[in-house]
Amino acid sequence: MLTYLVYEKQQKLKIMMKMQGLKDGPYWMISYGYFFVLSVVYMTFFVFFGSLIGLNFFRVNNYGIQIVFFFVYINLQIAFAFFVASFFSSVKIATVIGYIYVFGSGLLGAFLFRFFIEDINFSRGWILVMEIVPGFSLYRGLYELGQYAFSGNAMGATGMMWENLKDPINGMRDILIVMTVEWALMLVLAFYLDQVSSIGGSVGNPLLFFRCLQKKHAPPLQSSFAQQNHKVAVDMEKADVAQERQVVEQLLMDCNANQAIICDNLRKVYPGKDGNPDKLAVRGLSLALPKGQCFGMLGPNGAGKTSFISMMVGLTKPTSGTAYAHGMDIRMDMDGIYTNMGVCPQHDLLWETLTGKEHLFFYARLKNLQGAALVKAVNDSLKSVNLFHGGVGDKQVGTYSGGMKRRLSVAISLIGDPKVVYMDEPSTGLDPASRNNLWNIVKEAKRNRAIVLTSNYDSFPCPLMHLHHRLPCPPLYCI
Repeated sequence: MLTYLVYEKQQKLKIMMKMQGLKDGPYWMISYGYFFVLSVVYMTFFVFFGSLIGLNFFRVNNYGIQIVFFFVYINLQIAFAFFVASFFSSVKIATVIGYIYVFGSGLLGAFLFRFFIEDINFSRGWILVMEIVPGFSLYRGLYELGQYAFSGNAMGATGMMWENLKDPINGMRDILIVMTVEWALMLVLAFYLDQVSSIGGSVGNPLLFFRCLQKKHAPPLQSSFAQQNHKVAVDMEKADVAQERQVVEQLLMDCNANQAIICDNLRKVYPGKDGNPDKLAVRGLSLALPKGQCFGMLGPNGAGKTSFISMMVGLTKPTSGTAYAHGMDIRMDMDGIYTNMGVCPQHDLLWETLTGKEHLFFYARLKNLQGAALVKAVNDSLKSVNLFHGGVGDKQVGTYSGGMKRRLSVAISLIGDPKVVYMDEPSTGLDPASRNNLWNIVKEAKRNRAIVLTSNYDSFPCPLMHLHHRLPCPPLYCI
Protein backbone atom coordinates (compact mmCIF):
# COMPACT_ATOMS: atom_id res chain seq x y z
CA MET A 1 0.00 0.00 0.00
CA LEU A 2 2.79 2.41 0.88
CA THR A 3 4.61 1.70 -2.38
CA TYR A 4 1.44 2.21 -4.42
CA LEU A 5 0.66 5.56 -2.81
CA VAL A 6 4.21 6.89 -3.06
CA TYR A 7 4.49 5.72 -6.68
CA GLU A 8 1.50 7.87 -7.66
CA LYS A 9 3.07 10.80 -5.85
CA GLN A 10 6.56 10.28 -7.29
CA GLN A 11 5.26 10.00 -10.85
CA LYS A 12 2.93 13.00 -10.23
CA LEU A 13 0.03 10.82 -11.33
CA LYS A 14 -2.11 12.01 -8.46
CA ILE A 15 -1.81 15.68 -9.39
CA MET A 16 -2.36 14.73 -13.03
CA MET A 17 -5.65 13.05 -12.09
CA LYS A 18 -6.59 16.10 -10.07
CA MET A 19 -5.86 18.40 -13.01
CA GLN A 20 -8.17 16.25 -15.14
CA GLY A 21 -11.05 16.70 -12.70
CA LEU A 22 -10.66 14.02 -9.99
CA LYS A 23 -11.39 15.56 -6.59
CA ASP A 24 -9.68 14.58 -3.34
CA GLY A 25 -12.77 12.94 -1.84
CA PRO A 26 -13.34 10.36 -4.60
CA TYR A 27 -9.60 9.67 -4.83
CA TRP A 28 -9.41 8.83 -1.13
CA MET A 29 -12.61 6.78 -1.19
CA ILE A 30 -11.53 4.75 -4.21
CA SER A 31 -7.98 4.14 -2.95
CA TYR A 32 -9.17 3.32 0.57
CA GLY A 33 -11.88 1.00 -0.76
CA TYR A 34 -9.40 -0.77 -3.05
CA PHE A 35 -6.97 -1.45 -0.21
CA PHE A 36 -9.81 -2.47 2.12
CA VAL A 37 -11.27 -5.02 -0.32
CA LEU A 38 -7.84 -6.56 -0.96
CA SER A 39 -7.17 -6.77 2.79
CA VAL A 40 -10.58 -8.30 3.55
CA VAL A 41 -10.12 -10.94 0.83
CA TYR A 42 -6.68 -11.77 2.16
CA MET A 43 -7.81 -12.04 5.80
CA THR A 44 -10.86 -14.11 4.82
CA PHE A 45 -8.68 -16.67 3.10
CA PHE A 46 -6.24 -16.48 6.00
CA VAL A 47 -8.88 -17.39 8.59
CA PHE A 48 -10.72 -19.86 6.32
CA PHE A 49 -7.71 -21.96 5.38
CA GLY A 50 -6.31 -21.73 8.91
CA SER A 51 -9.54 -23.25 10.20
CA LEU A 52 -9.70 -25.74 7.34
CA ILE A 53 -6.33 -27.30 8.19
CA GLY A 54 -7.30 -27.49 11.88
CA LEU A 55 -5.21 -24.78 13.54
CA ASN A 56 -6.52 -24.22 17.07
CA PHE A 57 -5.60 -20.56 16.81
CA PHE A 58 -8.60 -20.14 14.51
CA ARG A 59 -10.91 -22.99 15.55
CA VAL A 60 -10.91 -22.55 19.31
CA ASN A 61 -11.18 -18.75 19.60
CA ASN A 62 -14.50 -17.03 18.97
CA TYR A 63 -14.77 -16.07 15.29
CA GLY A 64 -16.56 -12.84 16.14
CA ILE A 65 -13.57 -11.62 18.14
CA GLN A 66 -11.23 -12.57 15.32
CA ILE A 67 -13.34 -10.73 12.74
CA VAL A 68 -13.52 -7.57 14.85
CA PHE A 69 -9.78 -7.67 15.60
CA PHE A 70 -8.75 -8.17 11.98
CA PHE A 71 -11.31 -5.61 10.74
CA VAL A 72 -10.01 -2.89 13.06
CA TYR A 73 -6.38 -3.66 12.29
CA ILE A 74 -7.01 -3.68 8.52
CA ASN A 75 -8.42 -0.16 8.71
CA LEU A 76 -5.61 1.01 10.98
CA GLN A 77 -3.05 -0.42 8.56
CA ILE A 78 -4.59 1.42 5.59
CA ALA A 79 -4.78 4.71 7.50
CA PHE A 80 -1.19 4.21 8.64
CA ALA A 81 -0.07 3.67 5.03
CA PHE A 82 -1.75 6.92 3.94
CA PHE A 83 -0.17 8.73 6.89
CA VAL A 84 3.37 7.46 6.26
CA ALA A 85 3.09 8.08 2.49
CA SER A 86 2.88 11.83 3.22
CA PHE A 87 6.55 11.80 4.29
CA PHE A 88 8.00 10.09 1.20
CA SER A 89 8.57 11.18 -2.37
CA SER A 90 10.71 8.21 -3.50
CA VAL A 91 9.31 4.71 -4.02
CA LYS A 92 12.68 3.06 -3.34
CA ILE A 93 13.14 4.78 0.01
CA ALA A 94 9.53 4.12 1.00
CA THR A 95 9.85 0.43 0.11
CA VAL A 96 13.04 0.00 2.14
CA ILE A 97 11.62 1.81 5.17
CA GLY A 98 8.37 -0.15 4.85
CA TYR A 99 10.13 -3.51 4.91
CA ILE A 100 12.32 -2.43 7.81
CA TYR A 101 9.20 -1.44 9.75
CA VAL A 102 7.32 -4.68 8.99
CA PHE A 103 10.15 -7.06 9.84
CA GLY A 104 11.57 -4.84 12.57
CA SER A 105 8.29 -4.54 14.48
CA GLY A 106 7.75 -8.29 14.13
CA LEU A 107 11.19 -9.17 15.48
CA LEU A 108 10.99 -6.61 18.28
CA GLY A 109 7.57 -7.92 19.19
CA ALA A 110 8.77 -11.51 19.44
CA PHE A 111 12.11 -10.90 21.16
CA LEU A 112 11.44 -7.78 23.24
CA PHE A 113 7.80 -6.74 23.56
CA ARG A 114 6.71 -10.27 24.51
CA PHE A 115 8.93 -10.26 27.61
CA PHE A 116 7.39 -6.97 28.76
CA ILE A 117 3.90 -8.48 28.38
CA GLU A 118 4.81 -11.59 30.38
CA ASP A 119 6.61 -9.62 33.10
CA ILE A 120 3.94 -8.99 35.77
CA ASN A 121 6.13 -6.31 37.38
CA PHE A 122 6.38 -4.24 34.21
CA SER A 123 4.10 -1.18 34.08
CA ARG A 124 0.87 -1.80 32.14
CA GLY A 125 0.83 1.89 31.24
CA TRP A 126 4.11 1.63 29.36
CA ILE A 127 2.78 -1.41 27.52
CA LEU A 128 -0.19 0.66 26.35
CA VAL A 129 2.20 3.36 25.16
CA MET A 130 4.21 0.81 23.19
CA GLU A 131 1.01 -0.57 21.66
CA ILE A 132 0.48 2.76 19.92
CA VAL A 133 2.89 1.36 17.33
CA PRO A 134 0.54 -0.58 14.98
CA GLY A 135 3.02 -3.44 14.66
CA PHE A 136 3.04 -3.97 18.42
CA SER A 137 -0.77 -3.76 18.54
CA LEU A 138 -0.96 -6.53 15.96
CA TYR A 139 1.54 -8.65 17.88
CA ARG A 140 -0.31 -8.19 21.19
CA GLY A 141 -3.63 -9.21 19.65
CA LEU A 142 -2.14 -12.31 18.01
CA TYR A 143 -0.33 -13.12 21.27
CA GLU A 144 -3.58 -13.04 23.28
CA LEU A 145 -5.41 -15.18 20.74
CA GLY A 146 -2.52 -17.63 20.74
CA GLN A 147 -2.42 -17.86 24.54
CA TYR A 148 -6.15 -18.56 24.82
CA ALA A 149 -5.98 -21.08 21.98
CA PHE A 150 -3.11 -22.90 23.66
CA SER A 151 -4.83 -22.90 27.08
CA GLY A 152 -8.13 -24.04 25.60
CA ASN A 153 -6.49 -26.89 23.72
CA ALA A 154 -4.41 -28.03 26.72
CA MET A 155 -7.28 -27.90 29.22
CA GLY A 156 -10.01 -29.06 26.86
CA ALA A 157 -11.86 -25.75 27.21
CA THR A 158 -12.86 -23.10 24.74
CA GLY A 159 -10.53 -20.30 23.65
CA MET A 160 -11.16 -16.58 23.89
CA MET A 161 -14.83 -15.62 24.20
CA TRP A 162 -16.49 -12.22 24.52
CA GLU A 163 -16.74 -12.54 28.30
CA ASN A 164 -12.98 -13.06 28.47
CA LEU A 165 -12.43 -9.47 27.37
CA LYS A 166 -13.28 -8.41 30.92
CA ASP A 167 -10.37 -10.44 32.26
CA PRO A 168 -7.77 -7.94 33.63
CA ILE A 169 -4.87 -10.01 32.26
CA ASN A 170 -6.43 -10.07 28.79
CA GLY A 171 -5.13 -7.16 26.73
CA MET A 172 -7.48 -7.65 23.78
CA ARG A 173 -10.01 -5.05 24.93
CA ASP A 174 -7.30 -2.42 25.39
CA ILE A 175 -5.88 -3.29 21.98
CA LEU A 176 -9.24 -2.84 20.25
CA ILE A 177 -9.74 0.54 21.93
CA VAL A 178 -6.22 1.75 21.11
CA MET A 179 -6.43 0.64 17.47
CA THR A 180 -9.89 2.14 16.93
CA VAL A 181 -8.90 5.54 18.33
CA GLU A 182 -5.60 5.48 16.45
CA TRP A 183 -7.36 4.52 13.22
CA ALA A 184 -9.62 7.59 13.42
CA LEU A 185 -6.81 9.98 14.38
CA MET A 186 -4.41 8.56 11.79
CA LEU A 187 -6.98 8.97 9.03
CA VAL A 188 -7.61 12.61 9.90
CA LEU A 189 -3.88 13.36 10.15
CA ALA A 190 -3.18 11.57 6.88
CA PHE A 191 -5.82 13.61 5.04
CA TYR A 192 -4.55 16.85 6.54
CA LEU A 193 -0.93 16.11 5.67
CA ASP A 194 -1.97 15.13 2.17
CA GLN A 195 -3.54 18.56 1.73
CA VAL A 196 -0.63 20.58 3.10
CA SER A 197 2.24 18.48 1.77
CA SER A 198 4.09 19.96 -1.19
CA ILE A 199 5.95 16.67 -1.88
CA GLY A 200 4.80 15.44 -5.22
CA GLY A 201 4.03 18.76 -6.78
CA SER A 202 0.70 19.85 -5.32
CA VAL A 203 0.24 23.19 -3.65
CA GLY A 204 0.30 22.90 0.13
CA ASN A 205 -1.36 25.24 2.58
CA PRO A 206 -0.45 24.68 6.26
CA LEU A 207 -3.40 26.88 7.30
CA LEU A 208 -5.91 24.61 5.58
CA PHE A 209 -8.65 25.12 8.13
CA PHE A 210 -8.15 28.89 8.07
CA ARG A 211 -8.02 29.19 4.29
CA CYS A 212 -11.00 31.50 4.02
CA LEU A 213 -9.60 33.82 6.71
CA GLN A 214 -6.22 33.82 5.00
CA LYS A 215 -7.69 34.72 1.60
CA LYS A 216 -9.69 37.54 3.11
CA HIS A 217 -6.94 39.27 5.05
CA ALA A 218 -3.58 38.16 3.67
CA PRO A 219 -1.96 40.68 1.28
CA PRO A 220 -0.48 39.43 -1.99
CA LEU A 221 2.94 37.94 -1.49
CA GLN A 222 5.69 39.82 -3.24
CA SER A 223 9.39 39.51 -2.61
CA SER A 224 11.71 42.49 -2.22
CA PHE A 225 13.39 41.50 -5.46
CA ALA A 226 10.08 41.69 -7.32
CA GLN A 227 9.20 45.02 -5.75
CA GLN A 228 12.51 46.55 -6.77
CA ASN A 229 12.20 45.39 -10.36
CA HIS A 230 8.49 46.02 -10.91
CA LYS A 231 8.82 49.72 -11.79
CA VAL A 232 11.75 49.04 -14.11
CA ALA A 233 9.80 46.27 -15.87
CA VAL A 234 6.80 48.54 -16.48
CA ASP A 235 9.00 51.31 -17.89
CA MET A 236 10.68 48.90 -20.32
CA GLU A 237 7.44 47.41 -21.69
CA LYS A 238 7.07 47.29 -25.44
CA ALA A 239 4.09 48.88 -27.10
CA ASP A 240 2.26 45.63 -27.82
CA VAL A 241 2.76 44.48 -24.21
CA ALA A 242 1.38 47.76 -22.86
CA GLN A 243 -1.56 47.51 -25.25
CA GLU A 244 -2.36 43.98 -24.09
CA ARG A 245 -2.25 45.14 -20.48
CA GLN A 246 -4.79 47.87 -21.27
CA VAL A 247 -7.05 45.30 -22.93
CA VAL A 248 -6.91 43.12 -19.81
CA GLU A 249 -7.70 46.05 -17.52
CA GLN A 250 -10.69 46.97 -19.65
CA LEU A 251 -11.97 43.37 -19.71
CA LEU A 252 -11.71 43.14 -15.94
CA MET A 253 -13.86 46.23 -15.62
CA ASP A 254 -16.43 44.96 -18.13
CA CYS A 255 -18.06 41.58 -18.60
CA ASN A 256 -15.41 39.05 -19.65
CA ALA A 257 -17.62 36.03 -20.30
CA ASN A 258 -16.29 35.64 -23.85
CA GLN A 259 -12.69 35.41 -22.69
CA ALA A 260 -11.45 31.90 -21.96
CA ILE A 261 -8.29 33.08 -20.16
CA ILE A 262 -7.40 36.41 -18.57
CA CYS A 263 -4.03 36.89 -16.85
CA ASP A 264 -3.83 39.99 -14.68
CA ASN A 265 -0.21 41.00 -13.96
CA LEU A 266 0.76 37.44 -13.12
CA ARG A 267 4.13 37.19 -11.38
CA LYS A 268 6.22 34.35 -10.01
CA VAL A 269 9.36 34.81 -7.92
CA TYR A 270 11.21 31.84 -6.43
CA PRO A 271 12.93 32.69 -3.12
CA GLY A 272 16.70 32.51 -3.18
CA LYS A 273 18.46 29.76 -1.26
CA ASP A 274 21.93 29.51 0.29
CA GLY A 275 22.52 33.24 -0.04
CA ASN A 276 21.52 33.42 -3.69
CA PRO A 277 19.18 36.22 -4.84
CA ASP A 278 15.52 35.63 -5.62
CA LYS A 279 14.77 34.22 -9.07
CA LEU A 280 12.22 36.12 -11.16
CA ALA A 281 10.49 33.58 -13.40
CA VAL A 282 7.34 35.34 -14.63
CA ARG A 283 7.30 39.15 -14.75
CA GLY A 284 3.87 40.77 -14.76
CA LEU A 285 2.17 38.73 -17.48
CA SER A 286 -1.09 40.27 -18.72
CA LEU A 287 -2.94 38.33 -21.38
CA ALA A 288 -6.49 37.97 -22.71
CA LEU A 289 -7.26 34.85 -24.73
CA PRO A 290 -10.73 34.37 -26.27
CA LYS A 291 -12.36 31.07 -27.17
CA GLY A 292 -11.35 29.45 -30.43
CA GLN A 293 -7.77 30.67 -30.32
CA CYS A 294 -4.42 28.91 -29.96
CA PHE A 295 -1.79 31.05 -28.29
CA GLY A 296 1.85 30.06 -28.78
CA MET A 297 4.41 30.98 -26.11
CA LEU A 298 7.94 31.03 -27.45
CA GLY A 299 11.14 31.29 -25.50
CA PRO A 300 14.36 29.45 -24.63
CA ASN A 301 14.77 27.19 -21.63
CA GLY A 302 14.46 29.15 -18.41
CA ALA A 303 12.30 31.90 -19.93
CA GLY A 304 9.38 31.09 -17.59
CA LYS A 305 7.05 29.12 -19.86
CA THR A 306 6.65 26.15 -17.53
CA SER A 307 6.35 28.43 -14.50
CA PHE A 308 3.42 30.15 -16.20
CA ILE A 309 1.75 26.83 -17.05
CA SER A 310 2.35 25.57 -13.50
CA MET A 311 0.50 28.56 -12.06
CA MET A 312 -2.38 28.21 -14.48
CA VAL A 313 -2.92 24.50 -13.68
CA GLY A 314 -2.53 24.89 -9.91
CA LEU A 315 0.88 23.31 -9.40
CA THR A 316 2.33 26.49 -7.92
CA LYS A 317 0.87 29.69 -6.52
CA PRO A 318 1.54 33.07 -8.11
CA THR A 319 3.67 35.46 -6.08
CA SER A 320 1.28 38.26 -7.02
CA GLY A 321 -1.41 38.93 -9.56
CA THR A 322 -3.93 36.34 -10.65
CA ALA A 323 -5.59 34.75 -13.67
CA TYR A 324 -9.09 33.71 -14.62
CA ALA A 325 -10.26 30.71 -16.63
CA HIS A 326 -13.83 31.25 -17.80
CA GLY A 327 -14.30 33.72 -14.97
CA MET A 328 -12.90 31.44 -12.22
CA ASP A 329 -9.93 32.66 -10.18
CA ILE A 330 -6.91 30.32 -10.11
CA ARG A 331 -6.26 31.29 -6.48
CA MET A 332 -9.63 30.09 -5.16
CA ASP A 333 -11.57 28.13 -7.79
CA MET A 334 -9.14 25.50 -9.07
CA ASP A 335 -11.57 22.63 -8.37
CA GLY A 336 -14.06 24.23 -10.74
CA ILE A 337 -11.37 25.01 -13.30
CA TYR A 338 -10.14 21.39 -13.29
CA THR A 339 -13.50 20.11 -14.55
CA ASN A 340 -13.10 22.07 -17.81
CA MET A 341 -9.34 21.87 -18.27
CA GLY A 342 -6.97 19.64 -20.21
CA VAL A 343 -3.22 19.46 -19.58
CA CYS A 344 -0.29 18.06 -21.50
CA PRO A 345 2.59 18.51 -19.02
CA GLN A 346 6.21 19.03 -19.96
CA HIS A 347 7.05 15.50 -18.81
CA ASP A 348 4.75 12.56 -19.57
CA LEU A 349 2.78 11.53 -16.45
CA LEU A 350 1.62 8.00 -17.26
CA TRP A 351 1.16 4.60 -15.62
CA GLU A 352 3.73 2.23 -17.07
CA THR A 353 1.50 -0.84 -16.57
CA LEU A 354 -1.65 0.58 -18.20
CA THR A 355 -2.30 0.61 -21.93
CA GLY A 356 -2.80 3.76 -23.95
CA LYS A 357 -6.48 2.93 -24.40
CA GLU A 358 -6.93 2.38 -20.65
CA HIS A 359 -5.43 5.81 -19.98
CA LEU A 360 -7.92 7.45 -22.32
CA PHE A 361 -10.87 5.48 -20.92
CA PHE A 362 -9.91 6.54 -17.40
CA TYR A 363 -9.53 10.24 -18.15
CA ALA A 364 -12.61 10.27 -20.41
CA ARG A 365 -14.70 8.89 -17.55
CA LEU A 366 -13.37 11.69 -15.34
CA LYS A 367 -14.86 14.04 -17.94
CA ASN A 368 -18.25 12.28 -17.54
CA LEU A 369 -18.21 10.45 -20.88
CA GLN A 370 -20.22 7.22 -20.90
CA GLY A 371 -21.46 4.47 -23.19
CA ALA A 372 -21.06 4.80 -26.94
CA ALA A 373 -19.83 8.39 -26.63
CA LEU A 374 -17.00 7.17 -24.39
CA VAL A 375 -15.87 4.44 -26.80
CA LYS A 376 -16.09 6.78 -29.79
CA ALA A 377 -14.10 9.52 -28.04
CA VAL A 378 -11.34 7.07 -27.07
CA ASN A 379 -11.07 5.53 -30.54
CA ASP A 380 -11.09 8.95 -32.23
CA SER A 381 -8.35 10.15 -29.88
CA LEU A 382 -6.17 7.14 -30.61
CA LYS A 383 -6.68 7.60 -34.36
CA SER A 384 -5.85 11.31 -34.20
CA VAL A 385 -2.43 10.61 -32.65
CA ASN A 386 -1.73 7.48 -34.76
CA LEU A 387 -1.95 5.02 -31.85
CA PHE A 388 -5.00 3.10 -33.05
CA HIS A 389 -3.80 0.88 -35.87
CA GLY A 390 -1.72 -2.22 -35.24
CA GLY A 391 -3.04 -2.64 -31.70
CA VAL A 392 -0.67 0.02 -30.37
CA GLY A 393 -3.35 1.42 -28.08
CA ASP A 394 -3.71 -1.99 -26.39
CA LYS A 395 -0.04 -2.20 -25.44
CA GLN A 396 1.32 -1.16 -22.07
CA VAL A 397 2.70 2.36 -21.95
CA GLY A 398 5.97 1.01 -20.55
CA THR A 399 6.69 -0.40 -24.04
CA TYR A 400 6.07 2.94 -25.80
CA SER A 401 8.81 5.10 -27.24
CA GLY A 402 9.23 8.67 -26.05
CA GLY A 403 7.36 10.04 -29.06
CA MET A 404 4.44 7.64 -28.57
CA LYS A 405 4.13 8.68 -24.92
CA ARG A 406 4.13 12.31 -25.97
CA ARG A 407 1.34 11.72 -28.47
CA LEU A 408 -0.67 9.90 -25.81
CA SER A 409 -0.22 12.85 -23.45
CA VAL A 410 -1.57 15.16 -26.15
CA ALA A 411 -4.58 12.89 -26.66
CA ILE A 412 -5.26 12.86 -22.91
CA SER A 413 -5.22 16.65 -22.77
CA LEU A 414 -7.92 16.88 -25.46
CA ILE A 415 -10.18 14.02 -24.34
CA GLY A 416 -13.60 14.96 -22.98
CA ASP A 417 -13.90 18.33 -24.78
CA PRO A 418 -12.14 20.57 -22.22
CA LYS A 419 -12.75 24.30 -22.62
CA VAL A 420 -9.16 25.31 -21.84
CA VAL A 421 -6.08 23.25 -22.78
CA TYR A 422 -2.47 23.81 -21.75
CA MET A 423 0.30 22.06 -23.68
CA ASP A 424 3.82 22.48 -22.34
CA GLU A 425 6.25 21.74 -25.19
CA PRO A 426 4.01 19.06 -26.75
CA SER A 427 6.32 18.56 -29.74
CA THR A 428 9.30 17.41 -27.67
CA GLY A 429 10.64 14.07 -28.91
CA LEU A 430 8.42 13.91 -32.00
CA ASP A 431 9.70 13.16 -35.47
CA PRO A 432 8.89 15.68 -38.25
CA ALA A 433 5.86 13.72 -39.52
CA SER A 434 4.38 13.33 -36.03
CA ARG A 435 5.10 16.99 -35.28
CA ASN A 436 3.27 18.10 -38.41
CA ASN A 437 0.35 15.84 -37.46
CA LEU A 438 0.33 17.43 -33.99
CA TRP A 439 -0.14 20.91 -35.46
CA ASN A 440 -3.05 19.62 -37.52
CA ILE A 441 -4.61 18.20 -34.33
CA VAL A 442 -4.16 21.52 -32.54
CA LYS A 443 -5.60 23.42 -35.50
CA GLU A 444 -8.70 21.24 -35.46
CA ALA A 445 -9.05 21.26 -31.66
CA LYS A 446 -8.88 25.04 -31.24
CA ARG A 447 -12.27 25.60 -32.87
CA ASN A 448 -14.25 25.06 -29.68
CA ARG A 449 -11.72 25.89 -27.00
CA ALA A 450 -8.75 28.04 -26.04
CA ILE A 451 -5.32 26.42 -26.26
CA VAL A 452 -2.07 27.66 -24.76
CA LEU A 453 1.06 25.84 -25.88
CA THR A 454 4.73 26.51 -25.30
CA SER A 455 7.86 25.67 -27.22
CA ASN A 456 11.49 26.64 -27.58
CA TYR A 457 11.48 29.34 -30.22
CA ASP A 458 14.30 27.68 -32.15
CA SER A 459 12.27 24.52 -32.65
CA PHE A 460 8.85 26.06 -33.34
CA PRO A 461 7.94 25.08 -36.93
CA CYS A 462 6.62 27.52 -39.47
CA PRO A 463 3.37 25.54 -40.11
CA LEU A 464 2.13 26.65 -36.68
CA MET A 465 2.27 30.31 -37.60
CA HIS A 466 -1.29 30.28 -38.99
CA LEU A 467 -2.83 28.66 -35.88
CA HIS A 468 -3.15 31.83 -33.84
CA HIS A 469 -3.93 35.46 -34.34
CA ARG A 470 -0.90 36.85 -32.61
CA LEU A 471 2.44 35.27 -31.87
CA PRO A 472 5.05 37.21 -29.88
CA CYS A 473 8.60 37.14 -31.05
CA PRO A 474 11.29 35.78 -28.73
CA PRO A 475 12.18 36.36 -25.98
CA LEU A 476 9.02 35.09 -24.32
CA TYR A 477 6.10 37.49 -24.32
CA CYS A 478 6.15 39.60 -21.16
CA ILE A 479 8.12 37.03 -19.16
